[in-house]
Amino acid sequence: MVDTSKNKIMRRLKIVEGQVRGLQDMVLKGVYCIDVITQTSAVKQALSSVEDMIMENHLGTCVVSQMKKGDVGKVQQEIVKVYRLKRK
Repeated sequence: MVDTSKNKIMRRLKIVEGQVRGLQDMVLKGVYCIDVITQTSAVKQALSSVEDMIMENHLGTCVVSQMKKGDVGKVQQEIVKVYRLKRK
């Protein structure tokens, strides 16, 4: 993984970590359920954003390298696997 991408991803994950801690605090304090659900939705969106960043990095580095080596079948399998995971 490229260092600039890794730094962006780590920064984003630390933000998500803070959001999750905030959620724990909200639950402990008995915050209104809909407010908690709103925050859980924000965490899911943030994690989805991290997934997108990782996938973009993967496509631009690992996939290109694998294609140059002729590992087209492996690339196709990985892309299909990720596609199926994202649909769940």
